[in-house]
Amino acid sequence: MHVDAIVIGAGQAGTPLAQRLATSGRSVLLVERSRVGGTCVNYGCTPTKTLVASARAAHVARSAGRLGVQSESVRVDFPAVIARKDAIVQRWREGLDRRLASAGDRLSVVSGHARFVGEREIDVSGAQYRGDVIIIDVGGRPVPPAVEGSASIPWLDNHRVMDLQQLPSHLVVLGGGYIGCEFAQMFRRFGSSVTIVQRGPHLLDREDPDVSEALEAVFRAEGIELLLGARVARAFPGRAGAVGVALEDGREIVGSHVLAAVGRRPNTDDLGCEAAGIHLDGKGFVAVDDHYRTSAAGVYAVGDVIGGPQFTHTSWDDHRILFDVIEGRAVRGRFGRVVPYVVFTDPQVAGVGLNEREARARGVRHEVAKLPFGNVARAIELDETAGTMKVLIDPDTERILGASLIGLEAGELVHVFAALMQAGATARAIVDVECAHPTFAEGLQSLVMTLPRFALR
Repeated sequence: MHVDAIVIGAGQAGTPLAQRLATSGRSVLLVERSRVGGTCVNYGCTPTKTLVASARAAHVARSAGRLGVQSESVRVDFPAVIARKDAIVQRWREGLDRRLASAGDRLSVVSGHARFVGEREIDVSGAQYRGDVIIIDVGGRPVPPAVEGSASIPWLDNHRVMDLQQLPSHLVVLGGGYIGCEFAQMFRRFGSSVTIVQRGPHLLDREDPDVSEALEAVFRAEGIELLLGARVARAFPGRAGAVGVALEDGREIVGSHVLAAVGRRPNTDDLGCEAAGIHLDGKGFVAVDDHYRTSAAGVYAVGDVIGGPQFTHTSWDDHRILFDVIEGRAVRGRFGRVVPYVVFTDPQVAGVGLNEREARARGVRHEVAKLPFGNVARAIELDETAGTMKVLIDPDTERILGASLIGLEAGELVHVFAALMQAGATARAIVDVECAHPTFAEGLQSLVMTLPRFALR
């Protein structure tokens, strides 16, 4: 069978690309071996943030006394929490199915594992398909723990941990990155004992230390045990179904469940890229140029499989750029984009552009403004004062180089800086704007105005 375009993988880039290519008049084949929506809808953003919402509701109810509101004992109905998560995931899946159906007969969806067998030719369950254009959006999957004995315990990844029907009594989290931190706080608020084992000296160790330390203080206050700078030597089964890990320093941590959140790898090991002349980098990611072209003519790759920021919003933007490339009207490329990110802990951690450590490492001249989140009037009124805010500006042009925020709704606030960076505006735009009071956003103005050049005189 020959079609105009083949899309391998129905993720957050592949799904809209398939639909838009079909509605533009092309014949399109979309191949998906699992579920439409990719990691985001099925095992990532949608289910985790739904669970985070339930966990925060429990936390707010328990801590309402600080606002003068007394509540009876709070009980988390864990099966109901999971059922709500499943219902919202199903709602999103059905929405994607409707979107694909709207493309009509020009779009065919095939279930199965696609593998390249030649130049712009794939095999799916014994059937061969050729396309003038092929787009790879096969995503990635969790890296298993590279620890002696890991095969002897039923370790969880971010997929399986959300299928649990009973609340873990003690969750041991391997890894203090964004996935590990979100699940750790979530399950602690549901009622589990939680221990995080992190190899680096800090949680979220790509952040500046003061940002990580602010989150660590919150986690400790909520009763999460942090073992920082700790290396796991081996894993072992315990008594009565328990699981444990032994650290290199001799300590042993025994829990009811172990969650491995130690990274992700691309789904290219059984894609047959060599048969199509598609080059992979040393970690197995598909190598692409600024316009997503691989080393094979007519073959493109988007999303998590190309490495770089593994965010849903990046994948979705990949689809927008690549569609314009295919249509012959490209005005943007994948390099040099302004890419914000958010870690959905509470308080949220968000950033865009350079942080202080990165600026220093690159030798980028900068001025930095800092302000405790507790200095913002709105934060004081809500008694949500944990966190800090930082912004870096170019001392010559006054353009924003980056921002690092930790605080309530930091994920919303960071987009003020992202939009200004995208527009090429200067920090003066924040100084001069009239901000509504009392809002968190006016705290960003206060932040920038801590710099002497913008201070009131």
